[in-house]
Amino acid sequence: MKSAYWGYWIVLLGIIVIISMMLINSVTTTTTKDYYLVKEVTEAALVDAVDYGYYREYKELRINKEKFVENFLRRFSETVNTNRNYDISFYDIYEAPPKVSVRVSSDTDSFSVNANADNYKYEIVNRLDAVLEMNELKEEG
Repeated sequence: MKSAYWGYWIVLLGIIVIISMMLINSVTTTTTKDYYLVKEVTEAALVDAVDYGYYREYKELRINKEKFVENFLRRFSETVNTNRNYDISFYDIYEAPPKVSVRVSSDTDSFSVNANADNYKYEIVNRLDAVLEMNELKEEG
């Protein structure tokens, strides 16, 4: 009888470990994937938003705020996971010198242990500050 209780405890411990590993895997995989996605999209949107006419005239690097936001949202929506909700916030968008701060938050996948239990879910937040620096822009044409 005593060894049967040990068997039950080992099975219960195994179930708890499997559920926690699934949750930890979801959080770490999603965090890494979202961070690199935000980083790549921000860099590409910054380069796309450079105002070349202003640079030719004043020799200073400057971006267009509206163009950056539009490019960021377009690129992000093209490459993002469609079964997850994302909340995107833009802070401190400076045109000259080009600097942006982006915050993207999402939820992890939910896991339910049984029908009566609550779903286990965590919010993942990625914040990124980016400054665009270029030594010299090549003239087009």
